[in-house]
Amino acid sequence: MAEDHATREQSGRNRPTRRDFVTYGGSVAIAGLLAGCSDGTGTGSTDGEAGTAGNESDGDGSDGDGSDGADEEESDDEPASEAYAVTMEPVGSVEFDAVPETWVANNGSWADMGIALGQAPPEAVYLASRYHTQYYDEIPGLSVDKSGMASLWESELDVESFLELGEEADVFVMDPNFLLGRTSNWEREDIDQIESTGAPFFGNSIFSRGYEWHDYEYLTLYEAFENLAEVFRERERYEAFDALHDEFQSGLDEVVPPEDERPSVAIMWPQPLDEPTAFSPYLIDEGTSFKQWRDLGVEDAFATTEVRDFHSDRGQIDYETLLEIDPDVLLLRGNEAKTAAEFRDTVVSFMEDHNVASRLTAVENGDVYRGGSLYQGPITNLVLTERAARQVYGVEEELFDRQRVADIVSGDFE
Repeated sequence: MAEDHATREQSGRNRPTRRDFVTYGGSVAIAGLLAGCSDGTGTGSTDGEAGTAGNESDGDGSDGDGSDGADEEESDDEPASEAYAVTMEPVGSVEFDAVPETWVANNGSWADMGIALGQAPPEAVYLASRYHTQYYDEIPGLSVDKSGMASLWESELDVESFLELGEEADVFVMDPNFLLGRTSNWEREDIDQIESTGAPFFGNSIFSRGYEWHDYEYLTLYEAFENLAEVFRERERYEAFDALHDEFQSGLDEVVPPEDERPSVAIMWPQPLDEPTAFSPYLIDEGTSFKQWRDLGVEDAFATTEVRDFHSDRGQIDYETLLEIDPDVLLLRGNEAKTAAEFRDTVVSFMEDHNVASRLTAVENGDVYRGGSLYQGPITNLVLTERAARQVYGVEEELFDRQRVADIVSGDFE
């Protein structure tokens, strides 16, 4: 099967600002484009999407245009200051006095949505190492510098760090229930205290559906994206991406083989990453982290076995269990910082020399690949779905228009 593209991490200058975060042809994009509106006001039209870890929701959001107009004295290159509200589960109706400029995101899902909407990168994410900005290498002229981006979850989440960020950030684009459900030292009062700084929480956990605490509506990627577009007043950009995504989805029908010709795939997190001897198995579900595999209709090698998703019991499987199932393709997560060549030289090479792993069909046939990020937004999903089609179906052609993506990000919707 065709090898997936090698990727590399981007590095850059200092922390980017709203006016200095994305380059096109070597020059900094003009402020009007970054403000996210073709008329330069930054108000755009309303649209909304939100996402984080493991779920989906209807994406119903009020467009909340607030007052009748901006102050006549307001500069054309600044966002309008009229108030509006956006509604989404589980945060309810969130009010904004003006379009957010400085923001914090969960990880690559919501961060990528913001970039797609023409925004400056978030000031911080849970783990900067899991926001894989090297995916933007596929898009002409698009580069995001995360060298100054803070990680909020190095050892544990610190309420004080959020309070400090709340003094500068306009919004925390993350699901507050994820913070409460994934930690033991946070209480609802902590969320309230952080929001008292003036930076509300806005998010819904969408990457997985395995969390028991998520008892509210789940969002698809584009439902979440639409809600966030409503927050940033970027309806036109959202609609442009939505149209591109629809075309992309239609084109997948031409590259997906008949069901009985599709290989079985096993998606796993290797332990340890470079020389794995055990694996945390993932069963393909409705979360956004599996979107490319659902869209490509792959056969889940674990679906008809007794292997349980690691979300249920944090269990692991060994090579002997894997050999009994013997999937056609192995997709290993946690290795996105490696290029395809680096992955082959470490993980695949180790498995080829292992006395049991070497007997796996996928290892014998050279069908062991990086399994994609846990967190996907509209841009990274296009990149990862095309890469997945190369990995499992041997597709060689490009499946989406990279220049069109770059144009939408820069504000060209023609």
